Amino acid sequence: MNRLKSRIVSLYTGQAQRSVRFRYALIVFDLATVAYFIAVTPFPMTPLIKAINVLLAIVILADFLCRLWIAPNRWAHLGRVYVIADVIVLGSLLFDPFIAINLTFLRILRGLRLGHSNYLLQDLRSGSQFFREHEDALVAALNLVVFVFVTTSGVFELFADANRGMAGYIDSLYYTVTTLTTTGYGDLTPQTPPAKLFAILIMVVGVSLFLRLAGAIFTPNKVHAPCPTCGLTRHDIDAVHCKHCGGMVKIETKGAG
Repeated sequence: MNRLKSRIVSLYTGQAQRSVRFRYALIVFDLATVAYFIAVTPFPMTPLIKAINVLLAIVILADFLCRLWIAPNRWAHLGRVYVIADVIVLGSLLFDPFIAINLTFLRILRGLRLGHSNYLLQDLRSGSQFFREHEDALVAALNLVVFVFVTTSGVFELFADANRGMAGYIDSLYYTVTTLTTTGYGDLTPQTPPAKLFAILIMVVGVSLFLRLAGAIFTPNKVHAPCPTCGLTRHDIDAVHCKHCGGMVKIETKGAG
């Protein structure tokens, strides 16, 4: 068991080429699953979709258990945003056959892993200068996109006429975006108290995420480079000294490794 655990630790945290390729494969898997969950939302459940969901649940559960097994502090690990999202996704996949409500919209929360997993962020920071220089904006954009599609799918499943298929889903997306941006053309409006409360949630959370994205885009870019003295993690791209304590910081550039 110790040998197996050490191999899993190496795959999830190691710097060997095999480990990096494994983690990038997980990135591709996460992107593919999120795209799949978005794509199947407007369509009725079929035996093929159920079979694919079972296979995805097995892979996601195996990944979840491996990460939990190697976590230095398992309770702290379970409190992370993307881990909570994984628990919700697994619950929606495993219990979907036993409840009347379609929980497909909750599965899109798996996209949060792409912006909150420490292992993933470390790989992207070391492998992509573009990501290092625009990390805040990219993560903020990802959070907004995940929120938009989770909300769209939630509106579609809970308040729209699900029998309308793709047309109903597009209406739900249109309603979500117009509500989030507070445009409010008035052609689609909430009619029941739960729908109105959901619209308030869209506006409050959505506007906050939108403003965070705008702030990340229009403020000077910062890179993730922890100061060895005080621990400040964000610095200007061309910084040599930490603005907080004055200590030397090492920021990777095209000319420095």
